[in-house]
Amino acid sequence: MLKIAFISPVLLLLLSILTAGGAYGEAVPLETPWKAGVARVDITPQKPLWLAGYASRDHAAEGTLHSLWAKALTLEDASGNCAVLITSDVLGFPKGISDRICDRIAVTYGFTRSQIILNASHTHSAPVIDNSLRCIYTYDDAEEEKLMHYATVLEDSIVALVGAARENLHPAAIFSKNGIARIAVNRRNNTERELLSTSTLAGPYDHAVPTLKIIHADGTLAAVVFGYACHPTVLSGYSWCGDYPGFAQIALEENHPGATALFFAGCGADQNPLPRRTIALAQQYGQTLAASVDRVLSEAMRPLAAQLSTAYAEIALELEEAPDAATLRERVANTSGYAHQCNQALLDRIDGGETLPGSYPYPLQLWQMGEQTLVTLGGEVTIPYAIGIKERLGQDTFVMGYSNDLMAYIPSEQILEEGGYEGDTSQLIYGMPNKWKPGLEAQILDAVEALHKTLR
Repeated sequence: MLKIAFISPVLLLLLSILTAGGAYGEAVPLETPWKAGVARVDITPQKPLWLAGYASRDHAAEGTLHSLWAKALTLEDASGNCAVLITSDVLGFPKGISDRICDRIAVTYGFTRSQIILNASHTHSAPVIDNSLRCIYTYDDAEEEKLMHYATVLEDSIVALVGAARENLHPAAIFSKNGIARIAVNRRNNTERELLSTSTLAGPYDHAVPTLKIIHADGTLAAVVFGYACHPTVLSGYSWCGDYPGFAQIALEENHPGATALFFAGCGADQNPLPRRTIALAQQYGQTLAASVDRVLSEAMRPLAAQLSTAYAEIALELEEAPDAATLRERVANTSGYAHQCNQALLDRIDGGETLPGSYPYPLQLWQMGEQTLVTLGGEVTIPYAIGIKERLGQDTFVMGYSNDLMAYIPSEQILEEGGYEGDTSQLIYGMPNKWKPGLEAQILDAVEALHKTLR
C-alpha cells in the first residue's frame, strides 16, 4: 500500500523557501544580504519620429512592433553601498544627455558617478537621441525639434525611473554565470552576401551570455540581467522595436511572470546577426538568446557576496591631426550624401571659430559585486576588447560596450591599421575630425586593469 507522509504547514513553507530557487539552479539561501529594486518605464514615442542608425531612411517611423523600455536595477550591499544599472532600448546616449542624466541622478539620489551605469542596447529601430549622428540624417528643423523634445522627456523619465527602483528595494540574493549563444557573426571577416549554411565563419567573436539572477527572499525570481555582443541590426524598417534583444526580454518575462528582464549590449560593434532583415529572424534570435539565459538560470550559479565596490575614470584618447578648412572645403566639393553633410558639419565648426579636438575623454567603469567583475566601456566597442579584458581579468568577467557615452567606434589596433568602416570612415559620421591615433587598444586595456586594481 502506498503510504503518504504528513508534512506540517510550517515545514512545507520552509521547504518551499529553500527549494524555490531549484527552478533557477540552486536552493536560495535564507539569508538575503543584498537589497535590490527594479523598475521600468515605457519610452516608446507617442508620435512619429525619425529612427536612428541608418542613413538610408528617408522618413519617420510608421508603427510599433513592440514597446521600447528603459529599465533600472538598484543594488545595495551589506554595508549600504549603492549602485544603479540602467538599460534601454535606444541606439545610444551621446555625452551631453548622458552627463545630464548622471548628474541629475547624483544630485537627486546621492549616487556617485561610478555607481551609475547607463547602457543602450543599440537597437537601430528606436528614435534618434539628442543630436547623435546628426549629419547622416536628412530630417528638417521641425523634425529635429520633435526629437529634442523626446530627448528631454527621455531624460526626465530615466531620472524618475531610478527613484522608482530605489523605492522598490527589497532583500535579495544575487547569482552570476556566463551562458553561450552563437548568434553573432564577425562582419569584417565574413561577407554577408556570400554566406551559406555550410560556410566556415571567421572570428574573432565572443559568444558569452553574461547573466545575473536576482532572487527575492521568498525564492521567486525578481530580475534577470543578461548581455550579448552583437549589433541589434536584424531590422531596418520603420517600426519601433528593440530588435532581437527586445524579443529576448519579452520571451524571458513571459517565461517568468513577475520578473523583469534587463538586456545590456556587449562589445559587438564588429558583429552582426546573420542572416537578417526579417521580423521572424529577429524573433528567432531573441528566442535563442532567451533560451541560453533560461539554461543558465536552471543550472547552479555562483552566489555573490553582498560586497559592492565601484570605480570610474575618463582617459584622453588621442586623434590623428584634424583636417584644416581648406581640406574640408575640398572634401565638401567632392563628396555627396552623408559624407558631404558630415564634412560640411566639420567645416561649419571651423568657420564658427571652433578648434576641432585632438583627443576625447573616454569613459571606463568597473563594478565588483562579490567575486563578479563587471567592466563598462563607452562607444561602439569591437570584440577584441572583450577578449583582451577577459585575458587580463578572467574569463568570467562581464564586459559592456555602449555605456555612458556614444562618441564613435572603438577599433582594435588591428582594425585601426586595416581601416574600413569601423577603423576609419565611421569616425566622420560621429563628427570626429579624424581617426584615433595608434596605441588606443593598449591604452584602454591598461587603464581597465589599473582601475580594477583600485577595487581590490
